[in-house]
Amino acid sequence: MKVAVVHDWLVTYAGAERVLKEMLQVLPQADLFSLIDFVPQAERGFLAGRPVRTSFLQRLPLARTRYRSYLPLMPLAIEQFDLSGYDLIVSSSYAVAKGVLTGPNQLHLCMCYSPMRYAWDLQHQYLRESGLDRGLRSLLARRLLHRMRNWDARTGAGVDEFMAISRFVARRIRKVYRRDSTVIYPPVDTDAFSPAQDRTREAFYLTASRMAPYKRMDVIAEAFAAMPDKTLVIIGDGPAADRVRDKAAGNVRLLGRQPEPVLLDHLRRARAFVFAAEEDFGIAPLEAQACGTPVIAFGKGGSLETILGLDHARPTGIFFPEQTVSSVQEAVAAFERESHRIDPMACRENALRFRAERFRAEFGDFVRDRYDRFRKEIA
Repeated sequence: MKVAVVHDWLVTYAGAERVLKEMLQVLPQADLFSLIDFVPQAERGFLAGRPVRTSFLQRLPLARTRYRSYLPLMPLAIEQFDLSGYDLIVSSSYAVAKGVLTGPNQLHLCMCYSPMRYAWDLQHQYLRESGLDRGLRSLLARRLLHRMRNWDARTGAGVDEFMAISRFVARRIRKVYRRDSTVIYPPVDTDAFSPAQDRTREAFYLTASRMAPYKRMDVIAEAFAAMPDKTLVIIGDGPAADRVRDKAAGNVRLLGRQPEPVLLDHLRRARAFVFAAEEDFGIAPLEAQACGTPVIAFGKGGSLETILGLDHARPTGIFFPEQTVSSVQEAVAAFERESHRIDPMACRENALRFRAERFRAEFGDFVRDRYDRFRKEIA
């Protein structure tokens, strides 16, 4: 069996790449394809020395830093990969990877992190946050996204079976592609993220993420700026960093992007982890729980599947209903009243449900089962 794994783009080691790492361990014989590959040498360990076959986008000007500007060319680029010699194709897709061309004697399984959010239900939010909600540039952007939606919907038919990273994403797949999917939750490194031994919790709260606008870290910063008796530590950097800094006050400490050991140290010491994004899954809240740290989270999206609220017998966190300053503040107050109900070991045990071994077993069983069925159908 010849296997190809197709990933959207490789520029850093983030959530989708953590899933890719485990997929490649299950499929060690697979050849790896990606539109571009600019992962820094220090972060390439998850590829285990595996070569990456890239598209013509790799050679275009400024592709290393401005690759998203080539979105209009990505459908064309992904369709240029010649996969005709492979029996099994697994796409690892949150943008265009699922659009690879395959034939009737090839099985195409897609690990879908989400249909392109900025082209579908979150288009208007993305346009506002990018300053593209009016004017000529807005019309051009909307025209491009309309074309991407048409292409995305059409190429969904080329996937034999979908895997979704959460029930939330499975509903989005059903809405966009009119297809059912099998939920296989992403892996969490519960070995690396673990509680500290004999260390007491400190008084500060923590939030950590890439500072994309939809993460709403500015809301968290503003909420704590209005609570001067509480301390918030923020780890991360990104396009919304200036907005977050503008909302911060003296009790809000911004550390910028930090290596994993620094993040781990803060997760082990923080009183709670605060999370305001509507994520498709959300690795960060689970990494916090793996360290025994409770989570205060926005109650939509994947968080509802990875955090156990106060209505649970063994809660691991508290939800707030709106991405607003007042909602975050009320949740923090509720946490301080109810934190005695949250056992660090319950947090850890909840996170263990998502450990990497579980992902490899479920993903491997799914691939083998679907491939065996497929071979019988075409025999």
